Amino acid sequence: MDWDQFDLNPKVIAALKKADIKSVKEILNLSGADLQRLMKLSSADIQCLLKTVSHMLRRNSMLTALQLYQDKDHRTSQHQKLSLGCSVLDNLLKGGIPLVGITEVAGESSAGKTQISLQLCLCVQYPYKYGGLESGAVYICTEDVFPSKRLQQLIDQQHKLRADVPAEVIQKIKFGNSIFVEHAADLDTFHNCITKRISLLLTRGMVRLVVIDSIAALFRCEFGASDSVTKARYLQTFGAQLHSLSSRFRTPIMCINQVTDAVSESEAAQCGCSVVGSRVSPALGITWANQLLMRLMVSRTPQPERPPGVVSHHTGSVREMDAEIQKQCCDYIRSCQHCERSLHTWI
Repeated sequence: MDWDQFDLNPKVIAALKKADIKSVKEILNLSGADLQRLMKLSSADIQCLLKTVSHMLRRNSMLTALQLYQDKDHRTSQHQKLSLGCSVLDNLLKGGIPLVGITEVAGESSAGKTQISLQLCLCVQYPYKYGGLESGAVYICTEDVFPSKRLQQLIDQQHKLRADVPAEVIQKIKFGNSIFVEHAADLDTFHNCITKRISLLLTRGMVRLVVIDSIAALFRCEFGASDSVTKARYLQTFGAQLHSLSSRFRTPIMCINQVTDAVSESEAAQCGCSVVGSRVSPALGITWANQLLMRLMVSRTPQPERPPGVVSHHTGSVREMDAEIQKQCCDYIRSCQHCERSLHTWI
């Protein structure tokens, strides 16, 4: 059996060869526990192997509605969350971001969008018991270079930022080895990236998070004012492709979005957007907003200068976050404006 033809993680393929497993029949004759002991892999890797093998054997089979209903893993995936690595933000989002669906984080420059996304790329690598998914992440850059220096700073501070995780667990994780960086400066490159390269990484179980930084940059120069219909079709197409990847692999999709000035509250309401202080609204309008499961709006407010002699534990700027969940548009959850200490994990 040529295992290299299977869509498996290279380390799984290497373990199959080392264990001298030569056929699918041998795999199916062994229990999951026996495979784990024989191949010296994690239970997640063994489950990925078994699913890949079974999918190959029943590639043309059909599923009934009853079988889909009884698939408890699929029905509960909407209720599972990926932790943001901060207790305040996790409480705000009822545990973190959903595993199935597109989550957007939008805000002005320096509001903390990239910081949140980089922190997620680290959080996804933690064990399940600490809010992670025990896998890697793909970071797609559409305009700027990947912020590797900032990522390294976050990695170096993980023992402080994740005080809830034992130090020995943090030391075992090679954070930088499981973050894959892609650059897509135009729509064609982006389409090829998400349909081929990222799909392959997801199929092999090497990643469980996709970050796009930023989605608006792809459309800024491609379309003019008269191309709104074509632009909307592209947004719907990409939204459907991202939803398909997320649903198929139960992988959260995080899209960073830019903002535009909101002229009035009525115009912001027409976009279906949650706005911070009615000053700005996310880019790409209602067509893109309809593709989202959840939208996070972040903002940065400079602290006023303190009078001489007045002492305060608040320093620098305060960042705020609003969360809007699709189909529950009235359920806005606001973080406390004064929780500056708790928000340091993503400032």
